[in-house]
Amino acid sequence: MSSEFTVSGEDLWQWWVSVQQPTIEAGVDLQELDRFLNDLTGLDRLTLRLEVFRQQPVIFLQVPFETLKTRWQQRLSARIPVQYLTGVSPWREFILRVSSAVLIPRPETEYLIDLAKQAVIASPVAARLAMGYWVDVGTGSGAIAMGLAMAFPQAQIHAVDISPAALVVACENAKRYQLLERIKFYTGSWFQPLTTLKGQVSGVVSNPPYIPTAEVAHLQPEVFQHEPHLALDGGLDGLDAIRHLIAGATEYLVPGGIWLVEAMAGQATEIVRLLQQQGSYANIQVYSDLAGIDRFVLAIRV
Repeated sequence: MSSEFTVSGEDLWQWWVSVQQPTIEAGVDLQELDRFLNDLTGLDRLTLRLEVFRQQPVIFLQVPFETLKTRWQQRLSARIPVQYLTGVSPWREFILRVSSAVLIPRPETEYLIDLAKQAVIASPVAARLAMGYWVDVGTGSGAIAMGLAMAFPQAQIHAVDISPAALVVACENAKRYQLLERIKFYTGSWFQPLTTLKGQVSGVVSNPPYIPTAEVAHLQPEVFQHEPHLALDGGLDGLDAIRHLIAGATEYLVPGGIWLVEAMAGQATEIVRLLQQQGSYANIQVYSDLAGIDRFVLAIRV
């Protein structure tokens, strides 16, 4: 890591020691402090735990030392998520740029890409699906679109978001990983910008807003106060966006095409019912995340 900003190991160590107890008292895991320093100084967790960095005459910083200290105070007092303070979030093989314009990509969402790959492998039209068009609705940081681009190297990915600010972040992330030629980004609502793709899409994958409106205010302050409500609020029962995806995707998916979404605990049964009621989907399956929560619903367009 190189930067015009530096601090001595001794000064950084003294600050690091001084903030540990306030961090614990604020109910913030010390591992977040490790991640924060790793992102802004390059010091890994083992180096921090062994405290060997204390002997380094110079440590390079991404930001001025005073800014680093101020940002950690914001983590404790304003409950700003670490990812927004450092501007980056790891997700699958990527280090994604994030800002308050986008939802922070969660580790559990990574499994959407694995499920899409498994579904293609199991499909009787696997080759066609792998080489076709894939759609990420509500792309946010671009994480799912980029994951699909890596999973299906011969596919063309189309990513939609209603937020222009989110798409700025998504385009920057795709550019960093040389994926701009593989992913087309659109500003718009649902499938509206994609009318030329009707009947041609191999898969629709989404992590849509799915929190019931009444529950949004009761989320952790890190989420409620700082993450975009547009990406959280799923309407009265949390399923408004998923209803749009169920209805809208029928016009776009090819026969054998894959419909795949993430949802919250307790929603899977109703999503399965809605898919069955719609009548255009078969082989509907529910998958759990690593915590055993029914988190993902997958269906095949008939």
